[in-house]
Amino acid sequence: MAADHKKEDFRKYLEKNGIIDALTKVLVGLYEEPEKPESAMEYVKQFLGGPSDVDVDALRSENEELRRKTEELQQRLDELTGINNQPVAADSSSGNLGQPTAAGSEALAM
Repeated sequence: MAADHKKEDFRKYLEKNGIIDALTKVLVGLYEEPEKPESAMEYVKQFLGGPSDVDVDALRSENEELRRKTEELQQRLDELTGINNQPVAADSSSGNLGQPTAAGSEALAM
């Protein structure tokens, strides 16, 4: 009786985690395959994403490095756009609203 309970718990576990659906899909796919592969096991491994020649650790490391660089570049972009989005000083006495001042014009000419 305890063995039946364990089997039922395990079946529920597999079902809850999508294992039964995944296995059903791969087996139906294999059944419907017009030309059966030489190795059914290799077909199942390929379908379920079994081990390959890809170095997963290297990809994870590269991903982490790219995320770090993205964060750095986003911070730099935020700094630069914050500088460029500051309002232009207005010289209300000469009517040059929004125009660069003489000092500003000299800096732009350089």
